[in-house]
This record gives sequence, structure tokens and C-alpha cells, in this order.
Amino acid sequence: MRRRRDDFRAELNRRDLSHAFVYGANRSGSAVSWLTGWPVTREALLIVGPEEADDVLLVSFYNHLPQARRLSRVRVEWVGQNAITSALEQLGSADERPARVGVVGPLPFWHYRALAGRVAEVVDLNPAYTAMRLVKSAEEVAALRKAAALTDVAVRALEQALHEGATEHELVAEMERSYVAAGGMHQIHYLGVTGMDSPSLCVPAQWPTCRRIRRRDVVTCEISVAVAPEYAGQLLRTFTVGAAPTPQYARLHAVAEGAFDAIRARLVPGTHARELVAAGAVIETAGYTAVDDLVHGYGGGYLPPVIEGPGRPLSPAPDLVLAAGMTVVVQPNVVTRDLSAGVQTGELLLVTDDGAQRLHDYPYGLHEVG
Repeated sequence: MRRRRDDFRAELNRRDLSHAFVYGANRSGSAVSWLTGWPVTREALLIVGPEEADDVLLVSFYNHLPQARRLSRVRVEWVGQNAITSALEQLGSADERPARVGVVGPLPFWHYRALAGRVAEVVDLNPAYTAMRLVKSAEEVAALRKAAALTDVAVRALEQALHEGATEHELVAEMERSYVAAGGMHQIHYLGVTGMDSPSLCVPAQWPTCRRIRRRDVVTCEISVAVAPEYAGQLLRTFTVGAAPTPQYARLHAVAEGAFDAIRARLVPGTHARELVAAGAVIETAGYTAVDDLVHGYGGGYLPPVIEGPGRPLSPAPDLVLAAGMTVVVQPNVVTRDLSAGVQTGELLLVTDDGAQRLHDYPYGLHEVG
């Protein structure tokens, strides 16, 4: 934490800033936990000052203070009635406050308006913070390995629970049971369930339903289990229930595997993001499209490079070059052009000097269960 805050302070010095406000709310705001160790609950605002002794974390809900003081690596105080007002009071009187303050995190409009009314300039440090999260430290890679292992546990639990009659809610419950007991934290567990013979769903859904699993169903999943806020694995797989995949699903998955392999082969330091876009072109060449992004950075948020799928107007390729220590999810979601059928395959990978390294160990492939 001290090294992270020192790096963050170095960025403040580069911008000629003495202070920054780092904000999070409603269990969101990765920079707060990255710099303090406190997972955001209702609202939290970290003040980063010129020296370590100047740092203070303001936490809302008075009953959250005891645990925040146990977990945070910086001094913790109550946020009071208004986060920005309290933060500015921490900086002293109006004459003592800096003219410019940096901001990281999803600061709400009413807080921004209050801050902008009290200082001459509010400086957006979000791009700089994102850049800090791209290359992972050894400690971060270790955390992501642990998270990947727990994500594997969750998908194995899903595989074992996939049988006729089970509901999507029951499948989610089995996954959560498998990793919560081992200390895992919820991130995402998206499921897509449809019949192989007359499909009507091409991508996992964000909320489970009461639909029961039937023979000849195809089930796609996107699962992430975390060991700390924003330190999660991510595994995407496809299952068929009680039957081999139909020719349509077999071909969809073969194309997805081809796209995965083509992208993975380019995950080496020095590769430009546009080369990953080109690798994903095999999907359209095969006559298919995609709904989800093909690639995105991970481990500290949804990070660059974000490579959009071919199923929508493509933005310009991100101006980013891969470096050793980056972690990315490769996830070719190959779907039919009418969006009726689709598959998932992919996972979190570590970029190394020797190429992409797996963090998961769950087997590749399209899996038949039941």
C-alpha cells in the first residue's frame, strides 16, 4: 500500500498537485481499496496529501468505522454529513486550501459541483490511475492466481450441478456455496440457458431465472470469483446437457477456439492492440459475429485494451502496446448473425516475456454433462 501511495503521490507531483480526492460508493471504487485496503461500502473518500501522514480515509455509516480502522492502512475518520465538505475541512480554512485538487473515482455530480465551487480547478486523474493498474505487481499476480483457482472451483460446481430439473437459481447457489466457504467474494456469475435444437439466446444473462434445465440444453457461463475487491478470475465456458453438441454448436465453438488461439498467440510484450483486432477477424470470416468484447484488461477494473467484437460499429483500436505483467481476458463470444445461438470460451491470462500464461486450470473445450 505504501508503494502504491508513493507512486500515486509521484503522479500528483508530476501534475503539480498537492492533494487528491479518491472516491468510491455503493461497493464500487477500486482506487479506494487499492490505496487503503478498505473495500468500499456505502461511501468512502480518501484524501491523499503531500506526505503519508497527511492521508486520511473518510468513511460513511458510523458503524462501519470500527472495521474500516482495522482494515485501512491509513487513518480513518467519519465522513460526516457531506463527503466533500468534510474533505475540504480536513485541508484547512479557505485560505489554506490548494487551488487545484485531483480526483479519482465516480464522483457524483453534486459532489463535483460542491468541489468545483470551492477550488479553482478540479483535475481528472482517472486516466493516470487506470495506467497505474495495467501492469501487475508480483503480489497482485499472486492474488489473481488465487482468484482464478476459486473461479475454477465455481465452474466445477456448476458442471456438477448441471442436470435436468435444476433451476438457474439453484446453479448459482451451488457456485456460491463452493467458493464462499473458501473465502471467495462475489463478482459475477452470468448464465445463458437455451435449447440446442431451437435456440433463442446467444450470450449469458446477467440475472438468473427460474427456468429449469432440460435435456439437450446448451449452457454458457461467464464466472468471476474475487479474493479482494477487483482481484478476480474470469472463466467462460459452454456446456451441453445430456447430448453431444449439434453441428451448429460444434462449429460455433470451433470458430471460438480458433479466435481464442489466434488472439492468445499475440499476447506478448510489444503487441499493439490493433493486432488483437486483426486476430479476431476469423469470426466474421467464418460467417459469424459477436455480442461481447473479444478482449479486455482485468485485475483492478475493466481495463484497456478493450477490443470490441465484430457485431457492432468498431471504435478505433486502443492506442496501447502490451507489456509483461498485464492481465487480460480473451473471450470470443461467437454467435449467429440472427443472434439466436452463441457460445462462450475464454479466460484470464497473464502477459509474460514468453507469451500468454494461464492463471486458470479448468480444461478448455466444449463440455458435455449429464
